[in-house]
Amino acid sequence: MRKLTWGLLLLSAAAWSQVAREANRDYETQEGRSRMVQVLESPNRLANLRPAELIQHLEVRPGQTVIDLGTGTGNLLADLSRAVGPTGQVIAEDIHQDFLDRARQRSASLHNVQFILGTETDPKLPAGLADLVIVLDAYHHFDYPEQMLAAIRRSLRAGGRLAIIEYHKKRGAMEINPDFALTHIRAGAEQVVREVEAAGYKLLWQREHAPGRQYIAMFAAP
Repeated sequence: MRKLTWGLLLLSAAAWSQVAREANRDYETQEGRSRMVQVLESPNRLANLRPAELIQHLEVRPGQTVIDLGTGTGNLLADLSRAVGPTGQVIAEDIHQDFLDRARQRSASLHNVQFILGTETDPKLPAGLADLVIVLDAYHHFDYPEQMLAAIRRSLRAGGRLAIIEYHKKRGAMEINPDFALTHIRAGAEQVVREVEAAGYKLLWQREHAPGRQYIAMFAAP
């Protein structure tokens, strides 16, 4: 029985580790990330993002503390900063310092935004502080989703929520080319919900954001 149990644990650990290699291939070098800046800030991508509408759906309120996990170059920060107002706080996290530097540059006029450099297993977030953690187009980059979801849970205060905004794993979902999402996105919406629920979260609601491209899944922390 011990051998069987140990084997199952090893299989479980393997299933949750290094799962996003294909999605992260273009982010492994500084040169690759420099090329990706043009993609992340492309007019088509920003048009599909519709940040004001997204923030309305997420019910971001003045005075809240909101974490933009995997902020990239900070596409959402200006709108989040306005939404939480001067009494609120936005925390922008990423695992790449060059992305954070770019996000900081673009957000130089925002006085309620701070930046945190995390790792692929630990976002280094303050404990019990966040009202909402937003994972925008970043869940498919999690190489260690189980560890990241546990760390997010620790960062949320009582009643805190986790919002995952993600591309569909289907043809035409991503702006780069019609077939890109089929290999770049690791898991479809149903699998993402199962993984997050397996980490102890409760699905509150799910809806389309950019129809045919992106969806929002909102979870309550355990």
